[in-house]
Amino acid sequence: MTTTSFADLNLPKPLLRELQQGGMTEAFPIQAATLPDALAGRDVLGRAQTGSGKTLAFGLALLSRLDGGKARPKQPRALVLVPTRELAMQVADALIPLAKSLGLWCRTAVGGMSFSRQADMLARGIDLLIATPGRLSDHVRQGTCSLGAVQFVALDEADQMADMGFLPQVREILDLTPKDGQRLLFSATLDGDVERLVKAYLTNPVTHSVAPVTASVTTMDHHLLQVAKEEKQAVITEIGARDGRTIMFVRTKHHVDRLTTKLRANGVRAGALHGGKTQGQRNRVLADFKEGQTPVLVATDVAARGIHVDDVSLVVHVDPAADHKDYLHRAGRTARAGASGTVVTLLTRDQRRAVRRMTDKAGVRPEYSQVRPGDTELARITGARTPSGVPVVEQHRPSRSPGQGGGRRGAPAGRGRPPFGGRRDHRDGGKGQFKGGRGQRPQRRSATSAN
Repeated sequence: MTTTSFADLNLPKPLLRELQQGGMTEAFPIQAATLPDALAGRDVLGRAQTGSGKTLAFGLALLSRLDGGKARPKQPRALVLVPTRELAMQVADALIPLAKSLGLWCRTAVGGMSFSRQADMLARGIDLLIATPGRLSDHVRQGTCSLGAVQFVALDEADQMADMGFLPQVREILDLTPKDGQRLLFSATLDGDVERLVKAYLTNPVTHSVAPVTASVTTMDHHLLQVAKEEKQAVITEIGARDGRTIMFVRTKHHVDRLTTKLRANGVRAGALHGGKTQGQRNRVLADFKEGQTPVLVATDVAARGIHVDDVSLVVHVDPAADHKDYLHRAGRTARAGASGTVVTLLTRDQRRAVRRMTDKAGVRPEYSQVRPGDTELARITGARTPSGVPVVEQHRPSRSPGQGGGRRGAPAGRGRPPFGGRRDHRDGGKGQFKGGRGQRPQRRSATSAN
């Protein structure tokens, strides 16, 4: 297969130097396919599986288009919309150093962080804003951000925003940007609401698809492991005691906390990640996982997209995914950028038929095994081993904020009326959920609500 170097793509020289210093010289297929059209000013629809390099595909295009414009304008000239705080931070970590090489200001606006600090940042001027829909809607509503000068917009993980119900906010945000602006939309799938979004806001888009919509990663091994209900916790604990980074997915916040506590009590260094955590807690857990201090991450589907951590060698569906899309995005946390990985679904006998239907729809042909604690087959597939049994003591460490976005730990989210006069949705990090008109009390969200 032929490769394309970044030097062949007519990128600004400072960007090339920054990429080379980071050891990046060859473009991934989605980058090589979309960048020429994006740099030429075309609307682009990029369809590629998770972990394929989409961030730089749209990020390099936006920064190149911004290069040479007005220094630190009072209104953002480019916008990246993402569905979750974690993805916003990840995009910021990738793009801020590149933006600095061009003298551009790149910042984030996400829920769960200080609204006033974000407002101050926006008032000082910005070139590229990375935002979640809910928090950006708050800023627009309160007059702290204007989108009238946004000539370049990128939507990342558009299918996830559709699944999470953000598309009404996304449409209202896009309606506030110039109609003749450039739009780049990147998604793993193109159906339903996403397709309608493309038709409404992209003009004669060039479509580039570098991979099928199913799980086509050839370096990813899929397994279904049937366990007895009474032995499932012991199997999970032995898997958690393996060497290497592991992500375990469960459905509810309560189950995340409960399972993490059980793992740590048995000597497994595990961290919990879900939408009920403060942003400081989420940042700290992710940092510890990336640094290897907690090799096991127990998470809800908040981590199924937008979390990129190198060398995650095993993904475990402790609770089977709700549908084939969730399965694929959970699985995509491993085998990223050409690396290998293993995906395991734990299921009981009564779940076999439903899980088989889901994996068939995902285009996956997993191997099936029945396992018990201590089995050699369990160890062969997952690297499971006997845990130490020595409880892990919690170590209190200061909160860290990856990327940018600021905010004191525990600082309040943005206040004010619901965005654009409608429902206020804080699945990307706000402190409550308000429905409709004024004067209503915040509604408590259930443990199974979106994270």
